[in-house]
Amino acid sequence: MFNDIGPLELVTLVILAVLVFGPDKLPKVIQDVMRTVRKIREFSESAKQDIRQELGPEFKDFEFEDLNPKTFIRKQLDNDDLGLKEIRNGFDLKKEMAEVTDAVHSRDPEPSAASGSSGARVDMTKKSVDTMKKPDDRPPFDADAT
Repeated sequence: MFNDIGPLELVTLVILAVLVFGPDKLPKVIQDVMRTVRKIREFSESAKQDIRQELGPEFKDFEFEDLNPKTFIRKQLDNDDLGLKEIRNGFDLKKEMAEVTDAVHSRDPEPSAASGSSGARVDMTKKSVDTMKKPDDRPPFDADAT
């Protein structure tokens, strides 16, 4: 609970507590705080037991820490029964994207002798790829579109 408090901070808190509550009342305040913490822990444990009983025997190994999404995902990824490690290692997104990018940029338009319209389509594709390569060029202004 107090893993991130250093020794200097702990000494400062003790001195501050002595100054605020005084040396006579400090033991009583510490007892009251500890009693409250114990009651909260007991209430929490009884609530967990009630939930486990209500869920039934198939959830007797249920851990409430698994409700945290990060813990649940980490636990499932460490579980190799599903073969997720093989899938994760076999899927290289950067390689796939590089292949697609290379295919798009190095593809030369094939002239089609079947019809003139497909040649126009190829020209438009080439023009749009050329436009993407030159970010300084602006598209032509269309007054009717604005």
